[in-house]
Amino acid sequence: MLGVWMLLWGSLALGGRADPAFLRRAHDSSGHCIYSFTVASPVEAACPEAAGGVPELRAELAALAARMSRLESREWGMGGSGPGGARDPQQVASAARLEAARVPLSRSQTCLAAAGGGPGLLTEASAFRGQRPGTEPPGGGRSRQGGGGAGLAPAHAVPDPAAAPRWEPQPLAYQELQSERTEVPVSRLLEETALGRPGGEDSAGCGELVWVGEPVVFGRADSIAGKYGVWMKDPEPVPPFTRDNTWRVDTVGTEVRQLFQYEEAEQLARGYPAKVHILPRPLESTGAVIYRGGLFFQPRHSRSVVRYDLRAETVTAEREIPGAGYHGQYPYSWGGYTDIDLAVDETGLWVIYSTEKARGAIVLSKLDPKTLEIRQTWETNIRKRGVANSFVICGTLYTVSSYSAPNATINFAYDTATGTSRALSIPFENRFRYLSMLDYNPAERQLFAWDSFNMVTYPVRLSRP
Repeated sequence: MLGVWMLLWGSLALGGRADPAFLRRAHDSSGHCIYSFTVASPVEAACPEAAGGVPELRAELAALAARMSRLESREWGMGGSGPGGARDPQQVASAARLEAARVPLSRSQTCLAAAGGGPGLLTEASAFRGQRPGTEPPGGGRSRQGGGGAGLAPAHAVPDPAAAPRWEPQPLAYQELQSERTEVPVSRLLEETALGRPGGEDSAGCGELVWVGEPVVFGRADSIAGKYGVWMKDPEPVPPFTRDNTWRVDTVGTEVRQLFQYEEAEQLARGYPAKVHILPRPLESTGAVIYRGGLFFQPRHSRSVVRYDLRAETVTAEREIPGAGYHGQYPYSWGGYTDIDLAVDETGLWVIYSTEKARGAIVLSKLDPKTLEIRQTWETNIRKRGVANSFVICGTLYTVSSYSAPNATINFAYDTATGTSRALSIPFENRFRYLSMLDYNPAERQLFAWDSFNMVTYPVRLSRP
């Protein structure tokens, strides 16, 4: 097939005269039949005569199609020349596709245009090459040359063995693609990404915080009411809600009752909520969280915690936190009445606060998400007013050194499993210099933060246990 094709190009190069060409047939290691040849010279001559070249080219193209068909028919009748004996016709067709020559069409198209051949003949010539008219073949449209001959790599012209000899163009880009699929156990993926599945007491995929990345901005509040705020996603949503649903509360004001619901974070960025919930009681500060289909928050002027059901749009549970300071008694260093701060991690729902008995040190309690009953309490030696904010990951409390310093740190960790605290120095960036909210989302494995009108996330990395 290649020999016949190049003989045609030899005649075009020399104005219609066919120079001698040496044809050789062999098979490769996979049993494909390979046709190759050499010509006397790789130098291209002028185009054929403008008037008579086009009819001659049409005839030679038709003869070429017939010759290629006969060669393939002979191959099928012989049962293949490679090892393994007879082959299926479909395999032979596949081999033929790989055996066609990578011959540049750029020169032939130029000649056809000069001869007035028009787009029809260009299309016909391109079909033999397996290339769209007017496109360059791979490698800049030139064959690889060496010594006195031209070594031509395989191309992708596809014959139809069951019909009359006709060649259809095939996009080159699709014929060289390969696809491989490997099945990987879910447990291995979870181990490699250290994501784990949130919920439950097993805290799968947990570890110690070792790194916090740069903040990524998702949205920006457009009014003074959004200088401070809280935005959230539910790590364990219940229908009809999903993990794509995003929630936001602007907390500047004395009557904070609006909870904005968004279908996804992109909608939050555009500033168009799908729904606005009007809370039955005003919310205080930025300590609220969304968890298992409920909004958990501290009502204004209260040491209680409330669960607001997002489906029923009503309060389903309320519990007072014994001795907890409120309305400015034991806030974080930035203020904002952040006395009671709720948090969620892989193991459940937490409340962070302080009491007179603890003398302003952080107290951490685990809550039942349905009844808000306190399951267990830990008293730390970290002063609440001495840190800017805090969050919980895998049962460990982490604190931030400053709410305004651009190069702050995660400075302390308190492990509830051992009841001990330790100093840390993990870099943490306050890009907009006023961090008023910081929470961990175990499903996203990110920190959600509100930094001076801006809603941002921080990627985190945990060590393997």
